[in-house]
Amino acid sequence: MMPNELFFPTIQTSRLILKPLVIGDADKLLAIFSDAEVMKYWSTPPWDSIQDAIDFINNSHQSMTRQNSIALGIYIQSTGELVGKCMLFSYFKTSKRAEIGFGLGRAYWGKGYISEAGEALIQYGFNSLGLRRVEAEIDPDNQASSRALEKLGFSQEGLLRQRWEINGIVSDSALYGRLVSDPLPHYQEIDAVKV
Repeated sequence: MMPNELFFPTIQTSRLILKPLVIGDADKLLAIFSDAEVMKYWSTPPWDSIQDAIDFINNSHQSMTRQNSIALGIYIQSTGELVGKCMLFSYFKTSKRAEIGFGLGRAYWGKGYISEAGEALIQYGFNSLGLRRVEAEIDPDNQASSRALEKLGFSQEGLLRQRWEINGIVSDSALYGRLVSDPLPHYQEIDAVKV
């Protein structure tokens, strides 16, 4: 595998395909990330124009080309529908660590897609990028993300007080981590296969 291909993977799971976003995804991406409920706990406000989606796609491709991050769309395998995105970012090759993030359209909450996509991306990070550690940072009030991270085998490691201010609202950050040496999550029915 060419080094650049490493940062543009296509990953298949039992129900999903994770692959780099394309400009044709901009409308659907905007519909997901302009939703105030989806963006409630993000460190950025909801998107408000198609340019936000186009910029995200272009910036993601540039960052992937520089081998700084991996940003993949989450697509339902059976329909090809884009339902969200997942990322490994803040990649530090020498320290063998990166941060994970994900966002899912509200209509797709509660279906186990974050566990499935998240575990596939984590395993890709461990097995293909050689990561030792994957980190996550969330608003401590975001119970859904907290449960998703715990299901994915993350441990809460700390709290940074008053870390963010978005639209005048100040929030803390809960820090989570998972090591390659940690036991696999209990559910582990995920069959992530690299394509």
